[in-house]
Amino acid sequence: MLSGANTRYEVSARIQAIPCGGIGLVHQFVGTLGLADAIDRNLHVFKRHFPYHESDHVLNLAYNVMAGGTCIEDLELLRTNEGYLVVLNARRIPDPTTAGDFLRRLTEPDIFGLMTAMHETQRRVWKRLSTDERKLALIDVDGTIAPTTGECKEGMDLSYKGEWGYAPLIVSLANTREVLFAVNRPGNAVSHSGAQPYMNKAIELVRAGGFKRVRLRGDTDFSLTAHFDAWDRDGVEFVFGIDAHPSFVAKAEALPESAFLAFSRGPRRKLASEPRERPDNVKEKIVEERGYRNVVLEAEHVAEIDYWPTKAQRGYRMIVLRKSLAVKQGQLRLCDETRYFFYVTNASPSVLSAEEVIKQANARCDQENVIEQLKNGVRAMRMPSNSLLSNWAYLVCTSLAWNLKAWMSVCLPRTKASLELRRMEFRRFLNVLMLIPCQVVKTARRVWLRVLTYSPWVRVLIEGMEWARRRKFA
Repeated sequence: MLSGANTRYEVSARIQAIPCGGIGLVHQFVGTLGLADAIDRNLHVFKRHFPYHESDHVLNLAYNVMAGGTCIEDLELLRTNEGYLVVLNARRIPDPTTAGDFLRRLTEPDIFGLMTAMHETQRRVWKRLSTDERKLALIDVDGTIAPTTGECKEGMDLSYKGEWGYAPLIVSLANTREVLFAVNRPGNAVSHSGAQPYMNKAIELVRAGGFKRVRLRGDTDFSLTAHFDAWDRDGVEFVFGIDAHPSFVAKAEALPESAFLAFSRGPRRKLASEPRERPDNVKEKIVEERGYRNVVLEAEHVAEIDYWPTKAQRGYRMIVLRKSLAVKQGQLRLCDETRYFFYVTNASPSVLSAEEVIKQANARCDQENVIEQLKNGVRAMRMPSNSLLSNWAYLVCTSLAWNLKAWMSVCLPRTKASLELRRMEFRRFLNVLMLIPCQVVKTARRVWLRVLTYSPWVRVLIEGMEWARRRKFA
């Protein structure tokens, strides 16, 4: 089947083509949003624009990612592609060394100015959400580790995992999976270090964007009890995990058995057809045959106790999840174990039942997927520059590519494809919508992108371009 052919290469003299035909839609969409103007209004780095503006540098880094680039050096491939320059209507674009110099010029106020420009655009995009979608904003917050093999990068430090690098803080909106704040920190920073100001800024941002209610979600590191009262007075709901302190465990064990109710997680999703027969659990079979120690979940029960933090002026609900576990080895049952997990919230039982609090806390784990996409999809955490601030600037510029995907899923006409776009991994987004080869034909009044291969997503490109050309965001 894979037999050879009489294949030859030749260089085309007049025909121009690009491998990333979707960049035409993205560039038109950016113009429709007014993103470039917002960046130039809020970010002031150069005294003279000769020839580039601040928006040229920021969009150049974001487009590099959306054109399939994996590092800052891939800009060299784009700046020598004449068809790519024609699509962007640009005589030239910054090369890798110029882009790196731009990153090193940015100070902390400049980075905040760039994020302010992104927030202006986000508020315009959120107007496209339906009334139901803007009833409740779910703000997730978490820290991660961005390791680096460099030795001369200012601000890098040793993390608790023994890895050298940085420890970015990510604040995201679960409704659309977009990044609200991305903050670079030294590698030895604990997960919640400096998080509270950004959480408050995120609350202000989503409220200005039209969301009626706000709910904060985070793991045990973000149970910042000193701020519970302020959030509660401000009408902000929160659901946080909290460490299983021995005093909490003692309270849970002191509860009567009647206080615990069976907890059922229910099906993960609704099935449109009949459920299929579950295949054999190969992993479980191997563990049993080889006599490995195996901990098996047998039952879950939930209860509720009062919790009055020492740094708070009032009490809050604490939800107790009790897991009954069986410890087995081969065919033998060694012993039974009981483990407790605790969650704290200020939401009343009429808003969130005890079971719903646990499900909300578990749903926050989807932010781990967003962080994974930033790391290995967008590759925003490569940390290619030589300082904490310049790598922070790179993180913000490239995370814009992830946000553009989310904004397109909100703004493009509501179809099954646009809804699928929101949950799509970034690499698949590139393959189905961005990396579509197109011939570039420039006429006197317009530029045509002729799709050279079939893709079911070509319709999204065509209809999306027509929509973006006729639309102008206020």
